[in-house]
Amino acid sequence: MTDQLNEFTNENGCPTCGNMLTSAVKYTWWGGFIGPKLLHHTKCNACKFTYNSKSRRSNTSGIIIYSILLFVVAFAMVFFINKK
Repeated sequence: MTDQLNEFTNENGCPTCGNMLTSAVKYTWWGGFIGPKLLHHTKCNACKFTYNSKSRRSNTSGIIIYSILLFVVAFAMVFFINKK
């Protein structure tokens, strides 16, 4: 099954191996259900490489930024709740 994201970006296949069979990632340990959707996280079915389907590059920097922002928001919420 060809991923619909490839049709949207007019790009074909995995950027590392060129395989046409990719799938959108629905859940990850670092982003739950929301993170992969925000970063357009896609996985190649052949080589298992995960990447951003829009930029066709690795999502590593996006994952780090997303995780830091999530930590800052969670810390701020705990700090302000405990301050009362």
